[in-house]
Amino acid sequence: MTNQTHWQAWHEPYADENSPLSRRLRLVQQHIASWLDQRPDERLTVVSACAGQGHDLIGVLAPRPDAHRVQGTLLEYDAGNVAAAQAAAGQAGLSNLVVRQADAGQLSSYVGAVPADLVLMVGVFGNISDGDVQRTVAALPQLCAEGATVIWTRARRAPDLTPAVRAWLRDAGFVEEAFHAPDDVRFSVGVHRLDGAPRPLDATGTVFKFLH
Repeated sequence: MTNQTHWQAWHEPYADENSPLSRRLRLVQQHIASWLDQRPDERLTVVSACAGQGHDLIGVLAPRPDAHRVQGTLLEYDAGNVAAAQAAAGQAGLSNLVVRQADAGQLSSYVGAVPADLVLMVGVFGNISDGDVQRTVAALPQLCAEGATVIWTRARRAPDLTPAVRAWLRDAGFVEEAFHAPDDVRFSVGVHRLDGAPRPLDATGTVFKFLH
């Protein structure tokens, strides 16, 4: 790709199934699949912030016979990644997935996509300021339906922010269901369920800006 952007090149480690990024992806996919298995609802809503090429959600839904239950919105700013995600969703026959070119840091981008039963914040918290992480966590109940699940990731580079993220999630009304922090890599994957009350979306707000 002669005009490949930084955010398209970021996906290249997925080609190595042993790369930390691929290992993280498999963990996220396992939790998405488990969530689907535990939710017998006829209709489920998913929103993915900074979705990239959609490997996590599309990879899980593509082989599943019950994929039609999921109405999903993937928010991604990079045009090349949007095109790649749209192509992958189309090839998998996932007509209920919408890939929207939008800034996921703006709450207005979520209009019509939330409240969601599953919110994916994968690859977000490691690319924004600590203050924006806290602000985003505090805003998550605006994106959630009652009892929604949030799956998030964050590298544990020093100083490790994950203890604070987990505390902020607790303060925002979430219960931790899983937290993975493998010893031999820096990534972490968290799974939290909203135990408190969802909040109406304030579509005028900004929660984060990417640093890179």
